Amino acid sequence: MKILTSMLYLLLVSTTHSFGQYDYEVSEENPFGRLNPNAPAQTADFAPIIGECKCKSQKRAPDKSWGDEVAMIWRWKYIMNGMAVQDETLKEDSMHSGSIRQFNADSLKWYVHYYSSSSVPTRLPTWEGSTSEDGDIILYREQTAPNGNDGFYRLTFFNITDDGFDWIGEWVNTNETFAYETWKISCTKVKQDSR
Repeated sequence: MKILTSMLYLLLVSTTHSFGQYDYEVSEENPFGRLNPNAPAQTADFAPIIGECKCKSQKRAPDKSWGDEVAMIWRWKYIMNGMAVQDETLKEDSMHSGSIRQFNADSLKWYVHYYSSSSVPTRLPTWEGSTSEDGDIILYREQTAPNGNDGFYRLTFFNITDDGFDWIGEWVNTNETFAYETWKISCTKVKQDSR
């Protein structure tokens, strides 16, 4: 009986310990996870966005006009026990996508690794950037324009509140004196995190 009691005690202690070490993961109580207090402070840049949004996505057509709006759901959650952020989009046109977002405290930059249902690359494309003084999150990836000019594809999250946000994707030249918008998204929050 003593051996059985000891084994039950050890099982209870080890189970409690292993669940306690994942306190910030997605759970029934916290469906979008929670920010880990040990994460870099900038991980909270995405805090107002965490949850689920209903959005309208619109891309530039080849004739340079804006295409039809596409309804989408954009879900955001903390991952890796609250140390990073993951998002996924579910679009009416079946072009789903997502990203893993980590803040590097050494470089003071966000690194965003993007994936999509439209292709399966051997390496995920990566954007990097930071938050501006006015609270916009701005990310860049080198991209040459169709005419051969060097530049970047710039992604900007702006008008960020607990009620939603806007997003724009645009090609910019290297000194950012010229920008050409190619994709825009407007989102309204429908499910909040448990902050």
